[in-house]
Amino acid sequence: MAHQIVKISVHALTLGMYVDKLDRPWIESDFLIQGFLVRSQSDLNEICATCNYVYVDLDRGRTPPASEWINNDDMDPKQIREGELSKVQNEFKSLRKFTYQSVTPIDLEMDVAKKSFDEVQKSYQVLITDLQNGKNLDINSVKSGIEVMVSSILRNPTAFMLVNQLKREDEHSYAHALGCSVWCASFGRHLGLERQDIDSLALGGMLLDVGKSKLPKALLQKNGALTPDEQQIMRTHVDRGVKLLIGNNAIPHEAFRMVASHHERHDGSGYPLQLEGDDIPIFGRIAGLVDSYDAMTTKSYYRKEALSPHAAINELNRLKGSAFQIELVEQFIQTVGLYPTGSLIELTTGEVAVIVEVNALRRLHPTVMVLLDADKKPYKNFKMIDLADKKIDVKQSLPSNAFGIKMDELFL
Repeated sequence: MAHQIVKISVHALTLGMYVDKLDRPWIESDFLIQGFLVRSQSDLNEICATCNYVYVDLDRGRTPPASEWINNDDMDPKQIREGELSKVQNEFKSLRKFTYQSVTPIDLEMDVAKKSFDEVQKSYQVLITDLQNGKNLDINSVKSGIEVMVSSILRNPTAFMLVNQLKREDEHSYAHALGCSVWCASFGRHLGLERQDIDSLALGGMLLDVGKSKLPKALLQKNGALTPDEQQIMRTHVDRGVKLLIGNNAIPHEAFRMVASHHERHDGSGYPLQLEGDDIPIFGRIAGLVDSYDAMTTKSYYRKEALSPHAAINELNRLKGSAFQIELVEQFIQTVGLYPTGSLIELTTGEVAVIVEVNALRRLHPTVMVLLDADKKPYKNFKMIDLADKKIDVKQSLPSNAFGIKMDELFL
């Protein structure tokens, strides 16, 4: 059933109303594209400072007086939640079982996250080495480590996101598998999945490329672009991964389907089956999105310079509606933020800072640790500030090693 959406001036907006759409592209604002309930005066103030009018969902919040409604003839019919959009909403609603809250401060969770990350990485390395040496797949140690990792992410996802971002500076060959696992778990938390499903997502994310253990090392370590024939061989890693996992009762069915479908694409341009739309299982769609994002931000033999997290988010935004489902991209951006945790940025003050926490309702105003002053000289004592409380904005994203900063030394 379609929801009733009405257009009103921001000055007619009150607490308890549900804002479904803004008068501008969502990425130009600090607000959630999927909509949000106006809960506080600060929400109202920021909407008034950003927009001239908004669209309110009458079925999800308080109803403004009919006298305040503005002629809706100019509304895009797609905003009347019908057809495919209603289908997407129902899909997300069926997934959401919980709303998770951070219960541990990031400084306390960091030690747990660092130790857990190292243990999971080590167990995955053993698993891949065993497969390369012809041994059977032993998944139990990896599963055990992932359960500890997921517990940390549920308590406070920021710590593991930050560790993941810092550890990839090692250019370690297993960084991509660990990165996919962390992002899958964090995304599952954001979507409100049950713990069991988040565990499956995290395990599936780690195993996406397990089939590459059966490909020639010379191919995996080739510098530069692959030839068409080499690309075809590389694509066989999906089927090889499926064969390695099939029949293993320790692998959840959803994780198995992630491995099988993580290179399918929303518009049917993927492989191996050219599935499209919701013919791709939801966990497979999540895996494809996460796999692409992490690959963009990870150094490899064929990508010597990784994209900054901000640049990768912009690329995903460009690909939404073609390679990736629009709504999933938008939800993922809400998970990682436009300037993801661990990103190095320059502020409008000229100072240089690192993102330490993303505010879901204020994506353009994260919490940062300021490292360098306006002259790019290091502060003796780093200061932590919430940009939402200051008249300071992000000026630009910076490379991870800008101005000689070694963030792994700062945090690890």
